[in-house]
Amino acid sequence: METLTLDPDRLFPVEPSTREIARELYETVKDLPIISPHGHVNPQLLLDNEPFPNASELFLRYDHYVFRLLNSAGIDLNEIGVGKVAMTNPREAWRIFCKNWHLFDGTASGYWLTHEFVTLFNIDREPSTQSADALYDQIGERLHDANFSPRALFNSFPIAFLATTDDPLDPLDAHAELAKLTSQGELGGRVAPSWRPDVYVDARKPEFGEKVLALTASVGGAPDSLSDYLRALRESRRRFIKHGAVSADFGVAQPAALDLDDSELEGLLKLLVSGEGSSEQAAAFEAAMLTRFAQMSLEDGLVMTVHPGVFRNHSTAAFNRFGADTGHDIPVATEYTRSLRPLLERYGNEKDLHLVLFTMDETVYSREIAPLAGYYSSVYIGAPWWFIDSPDLILRFHASTTETAGFSRLSGFIDDTRAFLSIPGRHDMNRRLDAAFLARYVGEGRLPLSSAKYWIHRLTDEQPREIFKLD
Repeated sequence: METLTLDPDRLFPVEPSTREIARELYETVKDLPIISPHGHVNPQLLLDNEPFPNASELFLRYDHYVFRLLNSAGIDLNEIGVGKVAMTNPREAWRIFCKNWHLFDGTASGYWLTHEFVTLFNIDREPSTQSADALYDQIGERLHDANFSPRALFNSFPIAFLATTDDPLDPLDAHAELAKLTSQGELGGRVAPSWRPDVYVDARKPEFGEKVLALTASVGGAPDSLSDYLRALRESRRRFIKHGAVSADFGVAQPAALDLDDSELEGLLKLLVSGEGSSEQAAAFEAAMLTRFAQMSLEDGLVMTVHPGVFRNHSTAAFNRFGADTGHDIPVATEYTRSLRPLLERYGNEKDLHLVLFTMDETVYSREIAPLAGYYSSVYIGAPWWFIDSPDLILRFHASTTETAGFSRLSGFIDDTRAFLSIPGRHDMNRRLDAAFLARYVGEGRLPLSSAKYWIHRLTDEQPREIFKLD
């Protein structure tokens, strides 16, 4: 039976002298608290603080990295209880996963899972058909340990700041209760909401009209009134800020921006709320609102993060069967330079605006995002996320941005995850890769060791705090 281990020098350069530099750099940041300014952990998980039920619910049910690969191997996802499907036999689902463990060899998700198995559960043998039941029971025993509750894990990781992703009309009751726990010392770090208005802006979504009606009704307004619509959005943002929010996140299909006057924008709103607008008019409305949101961020200080480039629910059959976020979202090409220019013409050099640009099209880093961040004072380079938050791609990310924009324009790592237990492994991976990249620069004589130590600390701690306005 194959053993499962973590090499202490994993992800470091192979060349001995550079590896030694990477070790030294990593040691300076490996124990720093985790700052997670963008993610999707449900705050109710920490509030309820209930034990995780079993290995399958913990590792399989909500992790689209896992079941997309199982689906690619022809495994019926009904058997592991994905999405809307009830998990009727979690032990059998775990056996299926273990039988197919080698599908994850070489993948980022395999790396994170290995880190979790070894560091959190003391697992020392690979998942397999033979080991499945024993591992299921070993994990189950650990799950009922009082020191393995969600809050205990939050403190032990340790997490200094965790942002969730929330609907603008969410009452944020869970966040209010978590803030009390933080003030009482039961939670060692802050948990804050992030304002995510996609369904209130994207008229291509079938629920758009209903959502705008609910939004404007929250301030006693009319859904086809631009002034009421904008007032409701601003009021929602103010409420989020009172609950500790530092950022507003925009999951747009493409990062397009338009600068429309009030009459043009209200005309689009009236048309789209009535259900009569075209897809082109819906895209124009979304683009115009992205510019308006930049204005709002200047007014209230919320950091503006843009996450484009995803063809969501690519498989209609899977969406109908399992629902959204079940493994069939696919990256698409992204263009920033021309698309975002109207917004940057107006707000690009406003120092009080922090605009963090992400992409899943890695060619955009060197061609567009790094040059934009290297000029506009409001623009920062978002870390690799989702499909490209993996070791080789993160090293390519550094190589494609550093020579153009330097290190000072980087956002710091984000984990962008629903998988709570994977957060420490993801951040540790990135710290090792930062160390590896900086060690290469030191070894090549391009950077003194003292500067490398300065930058790895800033990228891990001070820079994300400053860019996301945590202090």
